[in-house]
Amino acid sequence: MTQTFHEPSPSPALMLLGERRDPLSERGVDCPGALPAASDPDLVERARAAKEALGDRVFILGHHYQRDEVIQFADVTGDSFKLARDAAGRPEAEFIVFCGVHFMAESADILTSDDQAVVLPDMAAGCSMADMANINQVDDAWAQLEEAGVASRTVPVTYMNSTAAIKAFCGDHGGVVCTSSNAEVALRWAFDQVGGVEGDGKVLFLPDQHLGRNTAVIQLGMELGDCVVWDPRKPLGGNTPEALEKARMILWKGHCSVHGRFRRSHVDDFREKVPGINVLVHPECAHEVVTAADYVGSTEYIIKTLEAAEPGSAWVIGTELNLVRRVAAAHPDKEVHFLEDTVCFCSTMNRIDLPHLVWALESLVAGEVPNRIVVDDETQRLAKIALDRMLALPALNPSKD
Repeated sequence: MTQTFHEPSPSPALMLLGERRDPLSERGVDCPGALPAASDPDLVERARAAKEALGDRVFILGHHYQRDEVIQFADVTGDSFKLARDAAGRPEAEFIVFCGVHFMAESADILTSDDQAVVLPDMAAGCSMADMANINQVDDAWAQLEEAGVASRTVPVTYMNSTAAIKAFCGDHGGVVCTSSNAEVALRWAFDQVGGVEGDGKVLFLPDQHLGRNTAVIQLGMELGDCVVWDPRKPLGGNTPEALEKARMILWKGHCSVHGRFRRSHVDDFREKVPGINVLVHPECAHEVVTAADYVGSTEYIIKTLEAAEPGSAWVIGTELNLVRRVAAAHPDKEVHFLEDTVCFCSTMNRIDLPHLVWALESLVAGEVPNRIVVDDETQRLAKIALDRMLALPALNPSKD
């Protein structure tokens, strides 16, 4: 079958979506030293030569949302937690070059030994969702929950897409980390600490409200009315004491800038245009999108679902465009569409490009360790408690991982 993927139209906001950059408006975009020009025709060969020179001393991780020009040099690809665990499984590698975003590199630093250096090729590669919950805001929110008399019956659960400080907060307050794959298992564990899903205990879910809501309602059987949103800019998160007392899920007001773009109307439009199309979306999408979809799951789940799909079947996927492009290219026997009509990249993930990767690798060859990500000892200790709790959770249902 001829490849059926159609590139979405360019968006007027491409600068915000990572296609262009404004060095005057962002810190960390420029690397110290000589960053190769994107037009350099020798970039691929320079990256290959530097990687070969480093040999087993370097291990390159590539997140699914990365550009193809970077992914071609990755030793392994995957989602954020899989990559952090892969890094921990390579103790012989002196350098871990993480082609992802800042919180992912932090997790890799927590899970690897002190003798290994985790490098982020561009320090501007952050995560807008992770940045929506800073530790000062979370400490303040917890103090307010204590004053409201509900903190003692509340377990904090943070999505992997959060800073090391937030993971440490969860470790210090009896909480746990989760991924988009095991959010259901993590939430059930958290509720078990305060009387079970059918009890009156609560979960403070950070920082993505959509993953928390979708998991609680669709997988745990709760009602939308059991969920309240905590806005850190407002007293009591914008809630009354009565609403907090009644709530089971206290959802931090955070979201993914990519998955938040998808709308129910996009799903309806594709169902009208392509009868019988399968709708596959990430659980970071809004509840109205997830409930309208046929399949919902993590990036790994999306990849596996397309691999198992029947030839000739039609799919529309709601996740980051680089991944959708890659899945479409890998399955030319299937009709694959992107659930948006304009270009939609993860803006910060796209900061990691071939010039930054070349610069990082050539710096390592020259004996310099650029952009090393180091999490302080106490934060590491507490964050690892929350991560270890996650690792000790019951195994996932294979159909959902």
